[in-house]
Amino acid sequence: MADAKPEVAFIGLGAMGFGMATNLVKQGYKVTGFDVWQPTLERFQAAGGSIATTPADAVKDKDYCVCMVATAQQAQAVLIEGDNPALSSLPQGAALLLCSTVPCGYVQGLEKQLSDLGRGDVRLIDSPVSGGAARAADGTLSIMAGGSDDAIEKGRFLLQEMSDPHKLYIVKGGVGAGSNMKMCHQVLAANQILAASEGMGFATHLGLDPHHASEKILKSDAWAWMFEHRLPRMLDPEFKPIASAITIILKDTGIITSEARRSGFPTPMTSTAEQVYFSGLGRGYGPDDDSSLIRLYTEGKGKIGPVKGVAEDDESKLALVKALLRGIYLCSAAETIAFASKCNLDLDQVYELCINAAGGSTIFETVGPEVIKLARGEQVSKGEGESFKETIQQLQDAVEEAQRLKAPVYLGSQALTLTRLTLQLIPEAAGDVSRAVVAKVWGL
Repeated sequence: MADAKPEVAFIGLGAMGFGMATNLVKQGYKVTGFDVWQPTLERFQAAGGSIATTPADAVKDKDYCVCMVATAQQAQAVLIEGDNPALSSLPQGAALLLCSTVPCGYVQGLEKQLSDLGRGDVRLIDSPVSGGAARAADGTLSIMAGGSDDAIEKGRFLLQEMSDPHKLYIVKGGVGAGSNMKMCHQVLAANQILAASEGMGFATHLGLDPHHASEKILKSDAWAWMFEHRLPRMLDPEFKPIASAITIILKDTGIITSEARRSGFPTPMTSTAEQVYFSGLGRGYGPDDDSSLIRLYTEGKGKIGPVKGVAEDDESKLALVKALLRGIYLCSAAETIAFASKCNLDLDQVYELCINAAGGSTIFETVGPEVIKLARGEQVSKGEGESFKETIQQLQDAVEEAQRLKAPVYLGSQALTLTRLTLQLIPEAAGDVSRAVVAKVWGL
């Protein structure tokens, strides 16, 4: 007879955690859940789970605990510093899977704190996830896991239960490496979520039909997973259903920019995106779906007097929108890989994760390998697609048209600045060279 599946404690039953926990229930695990929201506990119980009233009660006699709360502060409270925290009842040698998206510095500090508290026996696995609530419920998430060999071995089966068979990434570097991998992926996510609104907002100012324009973009080299995923809600008059609130991506940009400052690394693209997200927050949009940020780009249309662009036909206008998106995707790809290099991550693994996850785009898939070559000190050739010189000119045409129309293009303007800075730093970039050369701005 097969061994009985071990009991699992699950702390944090929010949008992602609820799906992850109920998936484990469906797989035959006895799962005891804890959440601060009583209606969620009742819903989990109705789905077949057991419930606890404190973190300590949830983990009692459980050799496996998954923590999926929203922030590092919440993790610290439920694990160590809050009322009846989990650590007080966690069995010796238990595996603790921290699946929340938290800064690398926090999870490494947690590892040290466990040791200082005499609980170095706890096998901590730094294992942030990506993929959304639907994939959480299906057990097909992308998971980036870092930890000691012993911890990974103990928790591997549980990681496998919650992830797509091809999207479980065991990241070298121990505790903190998984969070760094997730953070670098979120550089793409943060920029491309906003780029979808920026591109469609620009299309609106150009007078393009948003449905027709978006169809053309999806079939072009300006495709991105985030654009395609956000599009249906962006085209909905009420931006419904709410799938990912603006406050969620703001948490991620906060991790990226704070960790970048801590390590002395520049993140001009993500920092620009973060400021735009703050503008949305200030207008009260925080709980709304992040696709609704298109409002920031369209709110001034028709309110600024007569404007006139030079693009006359729809084909020319659509080419400008695509050029804007390609420029943004290029610079966010360079920022992502350069930051991953700074974090000493396996760049091939980063690339594989990003092209198969929510940060994927045609530009990243095409240019990413060239940027990785630069990071390794190798020479890059022009390869396929437009040259860097062509990229700059097309992006400049888009930004100049936006200026004529008084249309905001925050990311596009920053991307153009970075490409121009590249020309100043590397004069030979004006020749027929690869677009990947822009990564030299980040020191590659």
